[in-house]
Amino acid sequence: MHMKITPGDCAVFFDFDNTITLFDVFDNIIETFAVDKKWMEYESAWKRGEIGSKDCLSGQLKSVKIDKKGLEKYLAKIKVDPHFKKIVALLKKRGVAPVIVSDSFRFFLEYILKNNGIGPLKIYSNQIRFSKDRLVPAFPHQHSTCRRCGNCKKKHLPDEGRREKTVIYIGDGLSDLCPARHSDIVFAKGSLKRYLTKEGKEFFPFETLKDVYAHLSSRFEF
Repeated sequence: MHMKITPGDCAVFFDFDNTITLFDVFDNIIETFAVDKKWMEYESAWKRGEIGSKDCLSGQLKSVKIDKKGLEKYLAKIKVDPHFKKIVALLKKRGVAPVIVSDSFRFFLEYILKNNGIGPLKIYSNQIRFSKDRLVPAFPHQHSTCRRCGNCKKKHLPDEGRREKTVIYIGDGLSDLCPARHSDIVFAKGSLKRYLTKEGKEFFPFETLKDVYAHLSSRFEF
């Protein structure tokens, strides 16, 4: 699979957890700051397909006890894949503004990116507010009928029927499956890689964003 892409003719979308970051930040927050094990029941129900991610995320956050200061201290330690900044610079030089689409929460993403010297970038994600030592979620981008994801990532892609740009998508998990199906070029790892392999959709496998950078800087002839 090889495609020539000229500057301005593509739209690039990134998942965040375990794609831009080196691990799933939200999962680690739950595991680190949960005061009970009830969150595990929601995780199991979500994996079985019994609930969508909105119900899963909301239920899991009920087990978390951490105030804003404590969360910021935790988030300050998180590093992103070092090649993400290089990809952003490469795209910017060619007039392309990457977009982050995440089923996590905007506060986490913005804090981590800023702390790593990246941004501002366009972000579509769920939102969160603090109520003392509790995290209260909101889901402004959920699909009106489909309840699989808290943030419907596909909604943020250019409409296929009137698409003028080549859509490039980079992700790793179940919440990336729907947008990946509707993208022209996909970079996949983790469970997304397994799902797309089973479905027979072409993609570029990657382990770190170093692989993605190599493709974008050479094979796609930006």
